[in-house]
Amino acid sequence: MTAEVTTGAGGAGGPTWAEPTVPTRRPALAILALAVGGFTIGTTEFMTMGVLPEIADGVDVSVPSAGHVISAYALGVVIGVPVLAFFGAALPRRAMLVGLMVAYGAFNLMSAAAPDYHVLAAARFLDGLPHGAYFGVASLVAASLVPPARRGRAVASVMLGLSVANVVGVPFATFLGQQVGWRSTYVLAAALALATAGLVLAVVPSVPGDPETSGRKEAREFFGSLQVWLTMAVGAIGFGGMFAVYSYIAKTVTVTGGLERGTVPIFVLALGLGMVAGTWVAGELAAWSVYRSLLLSSATGVLVLLVYFVAAPGGWALLPVAFVVTATGSVLVVNLQLRLMDVAGGAVTLGAAMNHASLNVANALGAWLGGVVIAAGWGYRAPALVGAGLALLGLLILLVSAVVHRRGTALPAAG
Repeated sequence: MTAEVTTGAGGAGGPTWAEPTVPTRRPALAILALAVGGFTIGTTEFMTMGVLPEIADGVDVSVPSAGHVISAYALGVVIGVPVLAFFGAALPRRAMLVGLMVAYGAFNLMSAAAPDYHVLAAARFLDGLPHGAYFGVASLVAASLVPPARRGRAVASVMLGLSVANVVGVPFATFLGQQVGWRSTYVLAAALALATAGLVLAVVPSVPGDPETSGRKEAREFFGSLQVWLTMAVGAIGFGGMFAVYSYIAKTVTVTGGLERGTVPIFVLALGLGMVAGTWVAGELAAWSVYRSLLLSSATGVLVLLVYFVAAPGGWALLPVAFVVTATGSVLVVNLQLRLMDVAGGAVTLGAAMNHASLNVANALGAWLGGVVIAAGWGYRAPALVGAGLALLGLLILLVSAVVHRRGTALPAAG
């Protein structure tokens, strides 16, 4: 299966890779099953933050030390994407999705049964491995189930599961962990993963891999493209702006905004709702133009993070701004996913998956730089300025990408 492109790729229109359409009588149901996997992963990834104090007590370490299990998961995502995509490029895609979800469930059960901190950290690393590969393969499968004009919306629908998880799954898992114990959250995650595997097997049609490709061939083509590196840099740097503020929302609301601790969940809910809204909007914008959607979301991200800095001392005035921050970030995420699939050439499996590796780099970078300025004594709204700077760098990289394309040094899909 070769990724072909049309004239004006990504500039004047939506996604442009040529994914053979797979006949199915129930495309909506199949895409819903794939989105349930996104919900499962989104719930699992973020629920650890909500029960971190309980985990620390349970494995007898400090909260900062327990926080390293979050980093272990992120490291697993970054490593797992290229490794699994390398070995799985030619595999049947439905079978790969089921295998990834079964492994995800098994490693969550390992986390639930971990007797000590070191085993838990290892289990969280292993659990991160299937994360990006699942989203990559699920995006390709979703795209293959609908006509070309609807492929951006199909990919956005898969990503919508992750956004909904932040509104429904994460709060419920956090409540469960606080009431029943932190191990119950990983049992819940394992049950969701196994349910996803069953749903995918039941309603997603068989989708072949590409028998003509190989991991080595995909890696050579993918990592040899300048446009690929530029696009991943946009994700790793530009998307870090959102995490710079998201990571410190609780202290920003209570210390800078002067609100009560009990108001923090309302702001967290606003962030989650912003993700849902932004993911839906991203699918609509992708049908217009992937590249222009990236430009629009990056430029808006710079502005809204500056507004966040100004609004932070205003207490409740920050609430709608927080919503727009994650809405804008979600538009960026979905269209970065589509753009990587556009510029990947024949390496569409890697292109669909590597976005999540770059986004986890953004998570670490944004949170770290935000912590640096806070530790320097600049206050809890200072990360918004860091975030605006990161978003601006992402926008500049996008503009460089356009210049490279016009000079003819990129793949034909660069636009």
